[in-house]
Parts: sequence; structure tokens; C-alpha cells
Amino acid sequence: MKGYWIALYKRIDNPENLKDYSANVTSVIKSYGGKALVRGGEYQCLEGENFSRTVIWEFPSYEAAIECHESKEYQKGWALAKHTTDRNLQIIHGFNIE
Repeated sequence: MKGYWIALYKRIDNPENLKDYSANVTSVIKSYGGKALVRGGEYQCLEGENFSRTVIWEFPSYEAAIECHESKEYQKGWALAKHTTDRNLQIIHGFNIE
């Protein structure tokens, strides 16, 4: 089953730090088979808390998603933005109804 990262950004104090983070981690995420499904964009908040940005990455497996997040390369990239960004990040096991 596939794995997914779902990141809901509550606060971004320094957009440049977030750009640096993205520039540094995109190739790392892709090296673990990550495929961007949602990266910001137009949205409507219909219920619940409003988040300024949503990012969803799909991975070939739940395990690959966890390995990527725990990798030293990803953590080094996240260090560029983590002190100026507040987000919820969940790694979720995929579901298949077929």
C-alpha cells in the first residue's frame, strides 16, 4: 500500500526559509519515490481550521514515506525552515477499496 505525507501549514513566518527547504528536499523526497500531488494552490476551507498551505506527497509505500522523513538528508533540509514554520505533518498508510 502507498504512503502519504500530508502537511498542513499553520504559520509561515519566513517564506524564503520555506523556499530554501523546498529547494533542498524535493530531490531527497523524489529519491524515495515521492510524487507531489498537492503543493499549495487555490483552495477553500469549508469546515474546521484554515491552514495557509497544504502539501501532499505520495510514496510507493508507507515504509518509504517514513524512511524519507527520518533520513538525515531530509532532516537537514527541514532544519532550514522548522524554526520559522509551524505545520502538522502526518504520514498515512494508503487505502485500497478494490
